[in-house]
Amino acid sequence: MKYSVKLLIKDLIEEKGISQKKLAEMSNVRESTVSDIVRGNRTVINFDHLAKIAEALEIEDISKLIKIVKID
Repeated sequence: MKYSVKLLIKDLIEEKGISQKKLAEMSNVRESTVSDIVRGNRTVINFDHLAKIAEALEIEDISKLIKIVKID
């Protein structure tokens, strides 16, 4: 059985009505980095970036930011 990590950032910014550009400004993370993370184009993600994004989105519970999914 294999598992994958899914980031829920795209869902969160859509819920909050925040653009990727606005999230980049709020988190002080480069817009291209935010875009890559949201689109799932990163296989390695800097924990500092995740922490900044979580802070900008006022996320204190990691399960609201990251989900472990089973791959069939």
